[in-house]
Amino acid sequence: MDLQLGNLSSGQKDELMDQVKQQIAVANVQELLTKMTTKCFKKCVQKPGSVLDNSEQKCIAMCMDRFMDSWNLVSRTYGQRLQRERNAS
Repeated sequence: MDLQLGNLSSGQKDELMDQVKQQIAVANVQELLTKMTTKCFKKCVQKPGSVLDNSEQKCIAMCMDRFMDSWNLVSRTYGQRLQRERNAS
C-alpha cells in the first residue's frame, strides 16, 4: 500500500496522527501488562496451581503496585525531559 501523505488535508493528517497515537498507547498498555504479569508471577507464585493463596495474592498486589509506581515515575520523568528538550530548541 503506497501512502501519499502529501495529498492529505491538514484535518486528515491530524486524524491520522491521533490514530497512530492511540495505537501507540494501546501497545504501551499491552507491554506494561505483559511485563508486570511476567515479573510479578515469577516473583510471587512458587507453585502454580488452580488458586492463589493469601500470601501470593498479597505479594502480587504489592508487586503490581510497585511496578505501576515505577512505570509512572519513569513516564513522568521522560515526559519532563522531552519537554525541557523542546523548550531548549
